[in-house]
Amino acid sequence: MTLKSQLAGGRAPIVAPGIFDALTGSIATDAGFGALYLSGAAIAYTKLGRPDIGLVSMSEVADTIGLIRQRIETPIIVDADNGYGNALNVQRTVRTFERAGASAIQLEDQTLPKRCGHLSDKSLVSTAEMVGKVKAAVDARASEETLIIARTDAVAVEGFDAALERASLYADAGADVLFVEAPRSSEQLSAVAKALGGRLPLLANMVEGGNTPMYTAAELGEMGYSIVIFPGGIVRALARTAQAYYASLFANGTNTPFAGNMFQFGELNELIGTPAMLASGQTYEDYGTQAVAARRDKGDAK
Repeated sequence: MTLKSQLAGGRAPIVAPGIFDALTGSIATDAGFGALYLSGAAIAYTKLGRPDIGLVSMSEVADTIGLIRQRIETPIIVDADNGYGNALNVQRTVRTFERAGASAIQLEDQTLPKRCGHLSDKSLVSTAEMVGKVKAAVDARASEETLIIARTDAVAVEGFDAALERASLYADAGADVLFVEAPRSSEQLSAVAKALGGRLPLLANMVEGGNTPMYTAAELGEMGYSIVIFPGGIVRALARTAQAYYASLFANGTNTPFAGNMFQFGELNELIGTPAMLASGQTYEDYGTQAVAARRDKGDAK
């Protein structure tokens, strides 16, 4: 089921956990999620070991989408940062990400270089420029099944009322989903839903230790949000596990004390589908062997 059809079917809220590669995408899919969120921050954290401050390029994200798409079919919301430039850059980004397999493309109104939405000292492009970028994104997509998510970071820069005004204008420009980043309180979360929920589906971002209070997806659904993302949680969980793993190995010179927190070799191969892939490969080997034998038998018959 496409993301657009999930929204139209009233499956609210859609919970989209953060992923950063094919492995996390496949594990999240196996857990039962019907949509995933490819986080630009998570790519920066894992590929570069650096913060989300605009270091990841458009081509690196596109390559990541393509690799994930080889593994899973689950709808993917892709964080496209600020489109990596002006309206023409946005159009190239939308076309590239859509061809790579993005189901929805999220664009924000920050300047270059951007920052994580829960970091301080952000700056924004003008409202007019972002309205043009949203329109450019809508015009560039090949399929109306590909959703354009317009995000504003204005709460921290221009204030809450300005954020609502920007989001409303982005809706006028053709956005499919609105995302007001980093509301500071439950009152602001509710006010966003009250002001904008009647126009378009709304997305809420839950960041552990961020500026927005943490709520469950069900609670946010009751407020009026249609999509809830948990973009960086998987990296924070894996980083904590990796830190403990390396500390244990360094201290003990063996993985035995940590074994209860790990997949065994065979378990991981089962998880990633090794037996099924080997079996699939064998069918082609068998086919080739049988085809050659049949050809030879036909020649002998002559």
